Amino acid sequence: MVAVLTRPDAPTGRGRRLVRSPVAELADAAGVTVLQPNRPSEPEFLARLAELAPDVAPVVAYGALIPRTALDIPRLGWLNLHFSLLPSWRGAAPVQHALWRGDEMTGASVFALEEGLDTGPVFGTTTEEIRPRDTSGDLLGRLSTSGAGLLVATLDALEKGELVAVPQPAEGVSLAPKIEVADARVDWREPALAVDRRVRACTPAPGAWTTFRGERLKLGPVTPDPDAPPLPTGVLGVERRRVLVGTATHPVVLGEVTPQGKKPMAADAWARGVRPTEGEALDEQGETA
Repeated sequence: MVAVLTRPDAPTGRGRRLVRSPVAELADAAGVTVLQPNRPSEPEFLARLAELAPDVAPVVAYGALIPRTALDIPRLGWLNLHFSLLPSWRGAAPVQHALWRGDEMTGASVFALEEGLDTGPVFGTTTEEIRPRDTSGDLLGRLSTSGAGLLVATLDALEKGELVAVPQPAEGVSLAPKIEVADARVDWREPALAVDRRVRACTPAPGAWTTFRGERLKLGPVTPDPDAPPLPTGVLGVERRRVLVGTATHPVVLGEVTPQGKKPMAADAWARGVRPTEGEALDEQGETA
């Protein structure tokens, strides 16, 4: 390894202290050169990359488009580990979109990076079953492990000249743009299954949420309960040990919630504190967050 490319140090906390990325910290500890351009098109970065003359540049979740001038420098090109079975879910949030759509299977792909968005030919894939209660954090954790093995195997085979990339098919393309905070707001008018998928897809980031009495209420995963007594859309049903919310179909059971300015807590403990009135609802029309 001749160098590591990662984002520049970023200000964080109340004091806006500059903090290095975890990748940079690991590279520092290992004594590896760290490159941190604001943009990979910067002449200084390109000159340094050419000076280092790497054989290959593997990329995982870098978050910036690599220009042609940089793509042409490594002898074997740039490889990208992407957490989907391409050409499905090209883009920044493949794991979240696979969960949100209700896919039963996903995986990871290693492909040759080009100027298009995740369009390059694929060297290899690994598959991963999506479990019924997976959050994006759960699924990404498993894919990170299996994907790392795939990337190492790909690099080994590429070095030996044993691997040929296969062009992606033109059919089956789907896009996975970044999920914004506004996208993570639960719509209780949706069926319970759709509510469940949205919440799991947005856990842990950007975090699913709703409002209660005009303040934001963050939500952990919910559980659809088709046998629960019906409730109007968004209306709370407080029982002794659980809290239900009405959807377009059957209610869902709230799990962990985080009131604005407070720590996460079980939904039943939250309900004992706020004491919802009969018929009171989450995200009532006219509320803002």
